[in-house]
Amino acid sequence: MDFDNLKYWIALKSIPGVGNVTFPALVDKFGSLRAIFTTPAPQLATTPGISKKTAAAIACFRDWDKIKLEFDRTIKADIKIITYQDELYPAKLLNIYDRPAFIYLKGTLTKDEINIAMVGSRQASTYGKYTTEKISRELSIRGITIVSGLARGIDAAAHRGALAGQGRTIAIMGSGLDVIYPPENKKLYAEIVRNGAVISEYALGTPPLASNFPARNRIISGMSYGVVVVEAGEKSGSLITARLALEQGREVFAVPGSIDSTCARGTNKLIKQGAKLIENIDDILEDILPQIEKSTPPAATSVDRSVAIEPPITEKLSEIEQLIIDLISTNNLQVDEIIAATKLAPAEALSSLMSLELKGIIKQHPGKFFTCTNRGYEPNS
Repeated sequence: MDFDNLKYWIALKSIPGVGNVTFPALVDKFGSLRAIFTTPAPQLATTPGISKKTAAAIACFRDWDKIKLEFDRTIKADIKIITYQDELYPAKLLNIYDRPAFIYLKGTLTKDEINIAMVGSRQASTYGKYTTEKISRELSIRGITIVSGLARGIDAAAHRGALAGQGRTIAIMGSGLDVIYPPENKKLYAEIVRNGAVISEYALGTPPLASNFPARNRIISGMSYGVVVVEAGEKSGSLITARLALEQGREVFAVPGSIDSTCARGTNKLIKQGAKLIENIDDILEDILPQIEKSTPPAATSVDRSVAIEPPITEKLSEIEQLIIDLISTNNLQVDEIIAATKLAPAEALSSLMSLELKGIIKQHPGKFFTCTNRGYEPNS
């Protein structure tokens, strides 16, 4: 990264009164970041949204040593700064009203990435996390990049599903990239860096303040073709993401939930208000694919499980998969009953259920019930 160029970006963003809208207004008016810092305050104040106080702060700025320290910290942490003038800046994010002037990036971004956001409750149910991982994994297998917020619950499940599908995933943080929140997702954070990216508009050292997360949500929706909401309460932050998505012209999808579940009231309300009810990834892809050029990875509108996902019929099952098959071969069991009967950790059981369903050996039915299909398999010997 070039400090002689980026120092002006970092400095301008650090000045109170320069926001995401006034930042590009200054650049457009004066032609370059360097020119802004050599322009007299009265001229700077002619820019819409720039007060005399802010103009004076820009014209008098001299704290370049502080900017160099921040830049050096960023380099040392192996973090890149991507400005909206850079080629790798997310293309769809360029089109939102209050795009970040630049983002901090750890990991990798790729051009023409096809992003779908998945968000939902931090207090997600077992079924909500299972459904999220399943949808995320299937989208990932199709070449879709999953975007979420690294939060507990649905966000973490979305990232894990993408990683399970050996695909890319991007986490948008509401803190500096060196402040991992929640802390229990530190390992997940590292996996995302290796298989995608973590992104923030906040400088290193910024704590996860509550006010940061609504702003973070506009990036989640802004860089995506659509937003899938899974399990959101009536006052969930996920509903803010859905509203922002609509304002940005993005598609909004919702997974229906039980009428008795408080976690589903927000998603069911979204469906009433016009969000598309989804039951599988085809419901998402049929709306997203028309927006994508024919040359992009997911060229079909449905998953060909017999070719892309389903293994040979003689594939051996793991011990946990065999345990689940033995349990439901003569019973029609609900997911929580399966977890209780097997005494497995929820994450372990959900992962195995997802694997068996993707292999076509079991099938999920309304009400979170699972049965074996007629597809044969070779039991472990």
